[in-house]
Amino acid sequence: MKIRRTFVSLLAGALMMSAGVGVYAQQNKLDEGTRKMSRDIFKQLIEINTSHSVGSTTTAAEAMAARLREAGFPAEDVQVLVPESNPKKGNMVARLRAPAGAAHKKPILFICHLDVVEANRADWSVDPFTFLEKDGYFYGRGTEDIKDGDAFLVTSFIRLKKENYQSDRDLILALTADEEGGPDNGVDWLLKNHRDLVDAEFILNPDGGNFEMDHGKKILAGIQASEKVYQDFELKVTSPGGHSSLPTADNAIDDLAEGLTRLGHYKFPFQLTEVTRAYFEHEAKIVGGQTGADMLGILKDPPDQAALDRLSASPFYNARLRTTCVPTMLKGGHAQNALPADATANVNCRILPGHSPEEIEAMLKKVIDSKRIEIKAVQSGIAARPGPPSPLQPAVMKPLEKTVEEMWLGVPVVAEMDSGATDGAISRAAGIPTYGVPGAFIDQDDDRSHGRDERLPVESFYEGVQFYYLFIKALSTP
Repeated sequence: MKIRRTFVSLLAGALMMSAGVGVYAQQNKLDEGTRKMSRDIFKQLIEINTSHSVGSTTTAAEAMAARLREAGFPAEDVQVLVPESNPKKGNMVARLRAPAGAAHKKPILFICHLDVVEANRADWSVDPFTFLEKDGYFYGRGTEDIKDGDAFLVTSFIRLKKENYQSDRDLILALTADEEGGPDNGVDWLLKNHRDLVDAEFILNPDGGNFEMDHGKKILAGIQASEKVYQDFELKVTSPGGHSSLPTADNAIDDLAEGLTRLGHYKFPFQLTEVTRAYFEHEAKIVGGQTGADMLGILKDPPDQAALDRLSASPFYNARLRTTCVPTMLKGGHAQNALPADATANVNCRILPGHSPEEIEAMLKKVIDSKRIEIKAVQSGIAARPGPPSPLQPAVMKPLEKTVEEMWLGVPVVAEMDSGATDGAISRAAGIPTYGVPGAFIDQDDDRSHGRDERLPVESFYEGVQFYYLFIKALSTP
């Protein structure tokens, strides 16, 4: 009898959950007008080239500003701000004001960058700057990183404005330049030059966190509360050179290759932070099986070495277990029939919170162990900025948990550390708690950001549109 009763209870619970999912899916289905608007915005953004070499974030910023003004935003509440030093690196800042007389709180700022990494047409099977829907995906440079987030936020602000939404505080939207590198990072520039326009209690950024999906199954909604620090190092060897028919032991390419080989065989020490420890505790329950057991194994004192080795074999998990440094560019020699006079490599490091670039530079010198190789820190944009994790405050977590439950019944919200770098590192260092919340689910095995044939599932995009609309309301409804 007891077994039967348990089975009936489980069956009833499963049916209720199934019914609940159906209700939520129906309730959160986008109307056709919103689907069209969001798709049109997404398409427009993808087809504006915002890469550093030939693109312009100013063009994209002006296009989004025009849409907001057409939706009813006063001209004074939508500004395109451009550094005098670079007219192509414009940023857009818009403000949705709370009702006059309301008990205002400090604003919430939503940030998302407009620039994209370079995309070589010869490398892609489709044109990277032509928006394409094919086989259930949207293709184009920026579909994952991170023009989908730009479209989520612009669409949400337009919807809220058109329905005369009454928030408990001002809501600010900043679409910015040079997150992917370059001298004119928009978040940094706005905080230094227009802090009054973007100052906020906290920041939400779609370009952070991980809404994880495994072969179509939604696993967790990861909110980025901390992130690694980005730092490049230049490794350089110089030699006398000479004629290739008279090789010598003093060869710049040989020396550099030996140093890079030593680095390739080295693993930085395993270390958990407060955020990553909590992440693996939650992830273990979700993943289960051997991987879940390994996650619990690394939490032991001392950690289970076999479990650590197995998790380290996964690039996704390895990046959350330690600092990583990897060569990304090589240059050497000047002629096919000449000994190289110099050889240079760029080594890109993603540094765990709590460690400085200076500390990692010293470690690189020790690991590479070569008096011939000069090692120095270099930067393509602003300097690396270590910062503390953002506190998981109820004003953010409760609305997020509520919205995720409403959209995707049963999917857990988990705080995590991003292995990449975002503008959140800049805003955290400036004293504003910042949280990465992507809104769109991407399969772990199909992350093509920065890569060839970048794409985003069509339904993930539309779900993200609705998610951010509901999330903003949950954050700011009186």
